[in-house]
Amino acid sequence: MQEEPPRWGDAAGWWDELRLVLGFLTRVPVFRAEEVPAGALARASWSFPIVGLGIGLVGGIAYGVVTALGVPLLPAALIAVGATVLVTGALHEDGLADTADGFFGGADREARLAIMRDSRSGAYGVLALVFSITLRAAALAAIGDAGHVAAALVAAHTAARGGLPLIMRALEPARLDGLGAAAGRPEAPIAWGAAGLGALIALVTLGFVPGIAALVIGAAAMMLMAGLARRQIGGYTGDALGAVEQAGEIVILLAAAAWAR
Repeated sequence: MQEEPPRWGDAAGWWDELRLVLGFLTRVPVFRAEEVPAGALARASWSFPIVGLGIGLVGGIAYGVVTALGVPLLPAALIAVGATVLVTGALHEDGLADTADGFFGGADREARLAIMRDSRSGAYGVLALVFSITLRAAALAAIGDAGHVAAALVAAHTAARGGLPLIMRALEPARLDGLGAAAGRPEAPIAWGAAGLGALIALVTLGFVPGIAALVIGAAAMMLMAGLARRQIGGYTGDALGAVEQAGEIVILLAAAAWAR
């Protein structure tokens, strides 16, 4: 019997949309790229925080297992960050590195976009990755307790990804081709729904007061990065969205660490 093709954009196709986002944001092989029409990712972006929740849990479980085996906090934190990078295929880290190279290495908009398309990483990209991984691991090690680390990871990964549809809606694609343009721009209910769901999960996992504080400064970091993208390249690309996600994730983890101490 022939398998029924995915249904995109209707109420009955929510499972296919979740599968699409799971396959896009992680290395889980749940769909074929040729099945995905233009704009489908934007329509499915309501599920960004749900997939983020799963990614955060992977990191939290990894941290809990290795600390139970007696691994010290900082190496355990690096392993937890590594687990999230592994399950996502370093999707957002790659975007951060390319964005850093382009924004700080290009003299004008066209040069920046050309550098961002180059798969090779330069000095700015390498430094951005070092700071990103170091700050996240240090924040987790400062939190220490495995349950609180898992909560912080879930909050950071859900809220940061939940905010991406709003950025996609607020900015124009920086070029007519590429991943950012193909993804499309989500409708307002989808964008706000994703952001609200990500914020709700963060509040549940972190608690109301620390959750509000983390969300406020996390949103500020993401908006600052989005504003930099508008200034440097006139909008967003897939790489720029990865940098926005990393900014939110890092700041939320740092806020959780500050509250824990």
